[in-house]
Amino acid sequence: MNIYWDSFKTFFHIGIFTLGGGYAMIPLIEEEVVNKKQWVSHEEFLDLIAIAQSCPGVFAINISIFIGYKLRKIRGAIATALGTALPSFLIILMIAMFFHRFEDNPVVAAIFRGIRPAVVALIAVPTFNLAKSAKISWVNCWIPVAGALLIWLLGVSPIYIILAAGIGGYVYSKYIKPTE
Repeated sequence: MNIYWDSFKTFFHIGIFTLGGGYAMIPLIEEEVVNKKQWVSHEEFLDLIAIAQSCPGVFAINISIFIGYKLRKIRGAIATALGTALPSFLIILMIAMFFHRFEDNPVVAAIFRGIRPAVVALIAVPTFNLAKSAKISWVNCWIPVAGALLIWLLGVSPIYIILAAGIGGYVYSKYIKPTE
């Protein structure tokens, strides 16, 4: 099968059946591209997630572009990006066309209230899986907790947290880890 069509179709399928945005897509993307199709290894996937999170733009698009580029360079990146973005675009277009008819409907409001806990779970599961894969233990679990608290309680910009984590990771791998 044509790799461009296969990658487009894969990411279109993920995009159309995922509620909650890019982070909720992580388990589906991992299942498809790592486990089923084996386009990237688990370690590469974790690296791609880290890079996609630190790049500006929509997370799901970023990760799809990186995977598509790995598969077939620019054309692969275009195919996967279109596959990821097109379902959301079409759904939002349809909602915009018909939402005024349903905006005050209590059934629609109840459906959206019911979806929220599922979205939280879809985001929480990959977060814990990433923590396990990143070998976060009791010794270093303070790092993400401290970052979250700095953002939440003190209003520190996430950009500063990302920069500090990057510098800390570089210093650790360059100067501390070789001596362990």
